[in-house]
Amino acid sequence: MKQLKALILAAATLVMAQAYAETDAAAEKIHERIKPVGEVCVGAECGGVAVVAGEPRTGEEVYNTACTACHGAGILGAPKNGDKAAWDDRLAKGMDATLKNALNGINAMPPKGNCATCSDDEILNAIKYMAGR
Repeated sequence: MKQLKALILAAATLVMAQAYAETDAAAEKIHERIKPVGEVCVGAECGGVAVVAGEPRTGEEVYNTACTACHGAGILGAPKNGDKAAWDDRLAKGMDATLKNALNGINAMPPKGNCATCSDDEILNAIKYMAGR
């Protein structure tokens, strides 16, 4: 009788181990199918370029890389670079108000003119450059 119980227990253990192995293998296949295709890693810890804080870019540099598309041609009412009258109208509210509008966006201009890499100081430099100040 003891041998029969031991045999039944061994058979049950074998069946459970096999079922567990099949479940584990199925779970592994599922994880393989749904794993991410790739990874995104930015910065020096990923072997990329480390960003070093430095001096803000000049207004001319910012204008040439980020502002010229709209402010060069006056697209959608953007004041043109060097158009003193148009810039005087905007600066009548003060430089702080004009900078706030540039940082937050106004009318058709998106925040920071879509220059995500520009600091607030660089946006201010670009305003001063375009306004001739």
